[in-house]
Amino acid sequence: MVSQNFLFVCGKNKLRSPTAEYIFANVAGINTLSAGVNRDAQERVSDELVEWADIIFVMERQHRTKLQKAHSAALKGARIVVLVIPDDYAFMDQRLVTLLKTKMSRWLPVQ
Repeated sequence: MVSQNFLFVCGKNKLRSPTAEYIFANVAGINTLSAGVNRDAQERVSDELVEWADIIFVMERQHRTKLQKAHSAALKGARIVVLVIPDDYAFMDQRLVTLLKTKMSRWLPVQ
């Protein structure tokens, strides 16, 4: 089985995207990383991360827009999925975990 690389992106890479990276890290068949599009992100999105990713999952539409503006050459038609998850949750908040699992279910390999 060939693994897929999933990059989770939010603004600051402090709450939502690290939660997604963490909860899906041990799912067979995928590799996960996370980053943020803002200047003050803990881990900023880079061209290397964009090129590494098979699918990029952004939390909000504005993240997709920023990603497309800053990394247009690296994207080269990459698949970007907007999860529509607002910045209303703490890291590993159970409501966030449940929401991520629900929204990601169609993208995860069958176990």
